Amino acid sequence: MAAVLSKEVRQALQDIYYNERTGRGREAFALLERASQAGDGDASCVLARCLCGYQYVWRGHGFPEDDDRAISLLHKSVEQGSALGVLVALRSGELTPSLEKRMPFESLQAAFSEAEALAEGGDAFSQYVVGNAYFWWDFLRIQNKGADSFSSPAAFKAYLKENISKCEDWFWKAFRGGVYFAANNLNQYYTKGDEDIIAPQPEKAKGLWKIGAECGHPLHQSFYADELKEAERYEEALHWYKEAAEGGNFNDWYEVGHMYWEGLGTEKDPAYAVSCYERELARDPDHMGGNNHLGRAYFLGQGVPQDYAKAFHYLSVAHDKKGSKWGALYLAKCCFYGLGAPQDYAKALQFLGEVSWNNQEADYMRGCIYAQGLGVPADIKRGVEYLQKAGNFAKAKEELLHYKKTLFGKWVRR
Repeated sequence: MAAVLSKEVRQALQDIYYNERTGRGREAFALLERASQAGDGDASCVLARCLCGYQYVWRGHGFPEDDDRAISLLHKSVEQGSALGVLVALRSGELTPSLEKRMPFESLQAAFSEAEALAEGGDAFSQYVVGNAYFWWDFLRIQNKGADSFSSPAAFKAYLKENISKCEDWFWKAFRGGVYFAANNLNQYYTKGDEDIIAPQPEKAKGLWKIGAECGHPLHQSFYADELKEAERYEEALHWYKEAAEGGNFNDWYEVGHMYWEGLGTEKDPAYAVSCYERELARDPDHMGGNNHLGRAYFLGQGVPQDYAKAFHYLSVAHDKKGSKWGALYLAKCCFYGLGAPQDYAKALQFLGEVSWNNQEADYMRGCIYAQGLGVPADIKRGVEYLQKAGNFAKAKEELLHYKKTLFGKWVRR
């Protein structure tokens, strides 16, 4: 089998991995489908990765996630004679003894040698796959070696170090060739090292995301923006968040919106922030931050006309679908006062139970519910305690005037 990828696979890799901003991801996916059906094992291998979720392929492509089909395609790629498929199956734990017997290679080493030839020929995806074989210790099974193959633990450790360290060069080649995932592994290699064999080198990890950002990878633009934001270099962070968002990376329109809402790196602009939250929700309707912050904007009437019904809707999506408690206070207000939702004191109390921070209005609402027995059995003493805790909150002070303590120390309503 010649160590060369088909033109279909080369084109698909270009649009899916090397230059994901082309917008041709779905066309590339369809190209891989046809090539796989025609017997191209490498196409089956790449297609399998595309179906494994955003840990294996850029989320912005919007590919379906189907683990069962991915496994089936990976097995198919091995049987079709893809050396890359063999290594990916080995890495994912799918290269069972029975599947290994069905591969058209004399040995794992023979498959590895073919994949290595592809890597040496300059294909970045192959370089990444070969790098993984060293990074994740798959070379042990490929070379059929273990601790008992060496005369001493020191000799085995030296062997491990020699092989593991080879991943660095392959990952750099893959990264420069367009596989941004390789930088993610480099980051782990540099920051964590590998047990007591490879020492961490965190200084080498610096600048990885900047390189990826400047190469146009939306995910790395987002990572780099995070770094800049943490360093309070807000104008630069905003620039890269915008680049990532416009490149199709999920979550980054939300980040841009947050910067404009807070006035970080730019003037505050609630209206533009709202438009960014809406753009994020157009891509991911269940996005937690987008729903929470858009709900807040409608509740407060900032950047949009005040609309409590819309506020309740968006905050409820974040709460019910993502388990977010961030908007619990706003949701409690909607239910307590009947703003955009039916007045429901029991439900308001449920939301108030999720407000873990000190808030005078939250204590006022709790106080009213318990003191007046709104949706719960009346407990004036408990209610008064909450009203007193609300401090100088005007409505709480006014409500307290309705209660007095008897000579026997019992709180009653006047």
